[in-house]
Amino acid sequence: MIVVGITGASGVIYGIKLLEALKELNIESALVISDLAKVVIESETDYTFEDVIKLSNTYFDFHDLTASINSGSFKTDGLVIVPCTMKTLSSIANGYGANTITRVADVSLKEKRPTIIVPRETPLRSIHLQNMLTLSQEGATILPAMPGFYSNPKTIDDQINFVVGKILDSLKIENNLFKRWE
Repeated sequence: MIVVGITGASGVIYGIKLLEALKELNIESALVISDLAKVVIESETDYTFEDVIKLSNTYFDFHDLTASINSGSFKTDGLVIVPCTMKTLSSIANGYGANTITRVADVSLKEKRPTIIVPRETPLRSIHLQNMLTLSQEGATILPAMPGFYSNPKTIDDQINFVVGKILDSLKIENNLFKRWE
């Protein structure tokens, strides 16, 4: 099971497309959506909050600190926070597990499970970079939403699929979402 956290940064489509890819690959997913992400989903996409929940196998409430995924004894194959706000990134880097997303990240890191953070902010302040460095030193993969252009993308979906494909690569999940360098 891959846990997917979607926070309120611009770029929620990356999280949605990741859920679609996992579903297509028959990989079980658990989902947590922050309060602000619910607003961003409806403003940036044609999806509703309910549509996104249906893409996952299990949904956990953002405020439920008793959720099973918040325990190290609950086995998962990894966590992806996509997109990840700087507030969420800071909370995780500083061990502040105040909601389900930041708590499951704390558990994922302490259990040495694959933890992928997809920040979606530009430009970056020094503290953003320091928080990313802290998480990288803790074992997280920092995977900014930066599409490659060597595959000569024709559509926005091509660019989104590049980033989602790189997330799946980081989880060691085979995929053909983007043209690889030859």
